Amino acid sequence: MAKMSKFALREKDREVLNLIVEDYLRSGRPVSSGAIAGNRKFRGSSATVRNIMAKLEDHGLLSKPHTSAGRVPTDKGLRSYVNGLLSGRTLGPSDLPVLQDEYPARLTDLDSLLAQASRLLADYSDNLGFVISPQVSRVQLEHVRFLRISPRRIMAVLVTPFQMVLTETLESDMAMTQAELDRASQYINQNFPGRTLTAVRDLLLQSRDRYEDVLNKLTDLVKVVINREEDENRIFIQGSSRLLGKAELFDMGRLKALFQNIEEKAALVRLLADFISLERVKVLIGAEIEFPGVQDCSLVLSHYGTSHQVLGSLGIIGPKRIPYDRIIPLVDRVASHLSRAITVIGREVSI
Repeated sequence: MAKMSKFALREKDREVLNLIVEDYLRSGRPVSSGAIAGNRKFRGSSATVRNIMAKLEDHGLLSKPHTSAGRVPTDKGLRSYVNGLLSGRTLGPSDLPVLQDEYPARLTDLDSLLAQASRLLADYSDNLGFVISPQVSRVQLEHVRFLRISPRRIMAVLVTPFQMVLTETLESDMAMTQAELDRASQYINQNFPGRTLTAVRDLLLQSRDRYEDVLNKLTDLVKVVINREEDENRIFIQGSSRLLGKAELFDMGRLKALFQNIEEKAALVRLLADFISLERVKVLIGAEIEFPGVQDCSLVLSHYGTSHQVLGSLGIIGPKRIPYDRIIPLVDRVASHLSRAITVIGREVSI
């Protein structure tokens, strides 16, 4: 049984592990000591390689799938390799495609921009690309305006500190005149500058009994915006068929479960939203992703937004045998260019 205690990898150990991982990611086959000893990048004897491989296996970084002398990396071994990529290399090598040319200079809506980003991730990674749309209720606001479209339809127009205009059209049971909507807008703008709609809702609920009828209606109106958004689970996905083309890399039962979750979207959005962080790029491998159907997968994701706020996440889902050294900088670059595009187009973008 493998010993799972931690130990420090020496430079030679890490070199052998990285060569094994890279060989395995290319071929999908167990890697022999002879293959590593014969690699031009390695200086050392077959005996040295065998000793190092035995030690790496003993510590749970490699496994022996059958009677073959070869080894394959475990999830723990892949994690060690990926950590080296994240900490030891500059992201965004020059051989990646120039993504800024893919975005048109001017776009009429944010959805088009996010859909393009998901397509770029899928096309350049040959895996599933996703982008989660910003949650209007969690974006800091500079200005709010409610417009009466019809007796039961209201448009919420929200301007962010970075001058992006977000709009939501709502169906509401509340009958509010435009004058009431103007008073509600003015109240938010005067009392809650820089707050999110979620924070506005919570603050209104705390002292709702002190407000007159129009502000009680405002509380319900803000709740309608938030509830509608939570029901929609806006996520842009491209490249699902690419995973089907790699069925040999997955357990079919797990692949089926993954596609069911992709189809439903809601559970997938909740999973991915949990991983939004300030890390430039985050990689989750196999069992690190606590979600049905993804134990055979790796998830490479990053966040996008502005200097003021993280707006959402994006990335790729693929088999564990993906070229991490290419996909990590790809996700990083798409996130950077999407953030730049959102900042530049400012008021031209709507949601």
